[in-house]
Amino acid sequence: MAKMKKAKKPFYKRVWVWILAIIIVLAIASGGEDDTATESTATEEKAVTEKADTKTEAPKVEETKAEPKQEEAVEEEQVQEEEVQEEPAEPAKPEVSLSQQNAIAKAEQYLDFTAFSHSGLIEQLKYDGFSNEEATFAVDNITVDWKEQAVKKGQDYLDMTSFSRSGLIEQLTFDGFSNEEATHAVDTLGL
Repeated sequence: MAKMKKAKKPFYKRVWVWILAIIIVLAIASGGEDDTATESTATEEKAVTEKADTKTEAPKVEETKAEPKQEEAVEEEQVQEEEVQEEPAEPAKPEVSLSQQNAIAKAEQYLDFTAFSHSGLIEQLKYDGFSNEEATFAVDNITVDWKEQAVKKGQDYLDMTSFSRSGLIEQLTFDGFSNEEATHAVDTLGL
């Protein structure tokens, strides 16, 4: 009998071809990104270092070349600068971090939705994961009429159920409004 020859599989149906193709694709996809990021970071660090070196070296060069007349001129300029600095300057605005900006935005969103007391809004922001400092900063740095908030909250309560004057004042103070704010709300609402 004649031996039957096995039919050869086409190359694209062989397992080793697919494994090799996957390895090549993965190497191309991941290999270039890491090198580029490392090179750009190294280049940026080198540029920052060179700039820092230039800034620190420049005054040294000027000091060594300074003549007595130039030193006197520099001293006069310093005296003039000190006089200018003595004038009251505009208070510097504190730098606001991204988390503080987010806390401010969240506080404003809550106030658009419903009424809060000062302390109630801080507690709500803390519940949302902001730190006590971020929540307090946010509430202190938004413009809110707390008496108006007390009126809105009082009206919300009256829409849900009936309250006596003293009962509504008690409820609003429980929610964190001051006695003055709660009394103003009750007076405005006509209780």
